[in-house]
Amino acid sequence: MSRVLTAVLLTAVLGFGPAMAQTAPAAPAPAPGGIQSQNIFEVKPEASADPNYLNQSNGERNKVQPGNNAPMWRQVSGGVTGYSSLPVAEAPEAGNLIQPFVQYPGSRFTNAGEAWRQVRNDWIIPYGAALLFVTLLALAIFYLTRGSIKLHGPETGRRIERFTPFERATHWSNAIAFVTLAISGIVMAFGKFFLLPVMGGALFGWLAYALKNIHNFMGPLFVVTTIFMIVTFIRSNWPSAGDLKWLVRAGGLFGGKEVPSHRFNAGEKVVFWGGVLFLGSIVIGSGLFLDKLIPGVVYLRGDMQIAHMIHGVATLFMMALIMGHIYIGTLGMQGAYKAMREGHVDETWAREHHELWYDDIVAGKIPAQRSGMPPAARPLPAEGHTT
Repeated sequence: MSRVLTAVLLTAVLGFGPAMAQTAPAAPAPAPGGIQSQNIFEVKPEASADPNYLNQSNGERNKVQPGNNAPMWRQVSGGVTGYSSLPVAEAPEAGNLIQPFVQYPGSRFTNAGEAWRQVRNDWIIPYGAALLFVTLLALAIFYLTRGSIKLHGPETGRRIERFTPFERATHWSNAIAFVTLAISGIVMAFGKFFLLPVMGGALFGWLAYALKNIHNFMGPLFVVTTIFMIVTFIRSNWPSAGDLKWLVRAGGLFGGKEVPSHRFNAGEKVVFWGGVLFLGSIVIGSGLFLDKLIPGVVYLRGDMQIAHMIHGVATLFMMALIMGHIYIGTLGMQGAYKAMREGHVDETWAREHHELWYDDIVAGKIPAQRSGMPPAARPLPAEGHTT
């Protein structure tokens, strides 16, 4: 019995052992280390290969490229208005994070804020500074070569009232407002280039902040005084037949006898019509818009940026024009500053610089003394003139 049992056990071991060995799973081979190569033809295409890739919504994009929110930001930069709980009257653009794309003259096609920055930094600032510098340099060269325009004859001591007290008050109030605005504007626009390195950030920041507030508060005063300037002097600046001849010969500034003119010559009329009236109106309109002082207007970022560019360009041209006016009224012509400071000029000055105006006074068409002050002695007729 024991022999039979032993034989059965040996048969089981010898018969099933090889089968079990053959069916047992093989142990996995160790994974090789380092960078693994891959067949490029087996790589799946990127998500951007989908023909509808650019039209995907933000949810569809996140399915193929989690974390890629390009569709949402494309809508934001395209000017799409989102929801905002702020009232539209107080914050009309609260739902717009990024302005839509535009292209201003001198800028690339980009969002409006960046386009404004490019126009300001690449055009208005450098070329505006060059305009003011060239104007100042030209005036300096002219003064050093030509000198001040002096009288050719002796003063007679007989005075003619050129500006009344009201006219002088109007002029000086407007001049003070303009110079204050010009200086504060120059510091805010160009100060970081020539003041910041010297003063440091803290002091320059305080100065720029103070001048910004002065600029904003002085603006309305400039508006009022400019209106007074236009109303007060428009009659004397009306164009006349001799203005073209004066302009062609530049009034005789570059040699020769000065071209006869009325109370104001053509050069002064150019300053009045081109500087005070035309450029001044643009500066005032854009400035009031930037100060948000025009009632009934919705102030949007894009409109404010356009107004700022217009304001800057018009102001720079106006400053260049007024610089020439200031030069003639101070260093450039003997007796010109005294006329605006005291109101009177000598008879010789009137005859040499504004001969037609002097002739009208001699003829009695214009009073030699127009204010309520005691009248000055009437000028004697010059040689060749009759009363």
